[in-house]
Order: sequence, then C-alpha cells, then structure tokens
Amino acid sequence: MTRPLRLVAVSGGLQRPSKSAALAEHLLDLIADAVPCEQRLIELGPLAPQFGGALRRSLLPDTVERELAAIEGADVLVVATPVYRGAYTGLFKHFFDFIGQDALIDKPVLLAATGGSERHALVIDHQLRPLFSFFQARTLPLGVYATDNDFVDHRLRNQALIERSRLAVQRALPLIEWLRHASPSAAEEAALA
Repeated sequence: MTRPLRLVAVSGGLQRPSKSAALAEHLLDLIADAVPCEQRLIELGPLAPQFGGALRRSLLPDTVERELAAIEGADVLVVATPVYRGAYTGLFKHFFDFIGQDALIDKPVLLAATGGSERHALVIDHQLRPLFSFFQARTLPLGVYATDNDFVDHRLRNQALIERSRLAVQRALPLIEWLRHASPSAAEEAALA
C-alpha cells in the first residue's frame, strides 16, 4: 500500500464535549504517530437526528452515507462508545446496522469504551467484540476502557490508562504494518480468507 493508511474512528458519544470522542482522538493520534495515515473522526451525536429514525440505508441523507462509506473504506477502525446500563447505546447499534454485512471483513478494529465506573469495563469483551465479530472484523487484542476519573476537562490524565492506550496500539501495530506493506493481492486474499 503506497498511500497513507485510511484511519477512521467512530465515537458513539452523544454529547459535546465527549469523553468517548476524546479517547478515540487519543488512540487516533497514537496510531498516527507510528504510521503515516489520514485520520477521520466520526461523531454520532451530531449525526443522530439524521439517522435515528431511518429504517433503511436508502433513506439516509448524503451526510450520513458519506460517513458510512468512510467506515467501510477504512483500512483501520477505532471504535469508542460510552456505556449506558452495561452496553453501548441503541443509536450506536442502529448506526452500525447500516454498515454493509461484508464491509468490515478482516478490517482491524481497536475497541474502546468510556463509563462512569469500572463496573462496566467488560463491555468491550461482552458487547463490542461480539458485534464486530458478526462483521468478521479483526478486533485487536487489547481494548481500552476509561472511567470518568481518567479525564480532566475531557482530556486523558490517568497515566495508567495512557500507558494501556500505548500498549493497545503497540500490540495492534504488527497487523497494521502488515496491512500497509501487503501487496494489493495479499490484502485481497486476506479479506477473502
């Protein structure tokens, strides 16, 4: 791949400022520090009124369609969502219901979530990983979970969480690097496997 990596993050946060968006941006920046890429952050909060009532993708406005196409065309995804009552929000799931069923096959996905306390930390393995397994995406080995206490003014401040974020990206880099250097035919073979 001679072009920069297409790196897309989706923040399921519905408010601005958003801790989920801050975490997604932090992870985007860590990846961008390691590999040349084009970054894009998609925030669901501002888009929610445009897709919340749609039942089919054909009913979506162009603004939402462009964001879905960016996700489907990404080389790597970062997905960060707030946790409500032990799971991602209904709007988060509704948005991903519009993604093509085969569009994320073998796409590396770094999973992240934010919540009020540690008791929601398993959302990554019990909610997000199964969702992206359905899409046959390659969820990366480590997820990143942050609580409200890890932020000051919507910026990550907890050193242990910052280190875990670095470790999650470091563990993801071999797959990302392979993807960057794979010949088009090898990348296509991986997607078909």
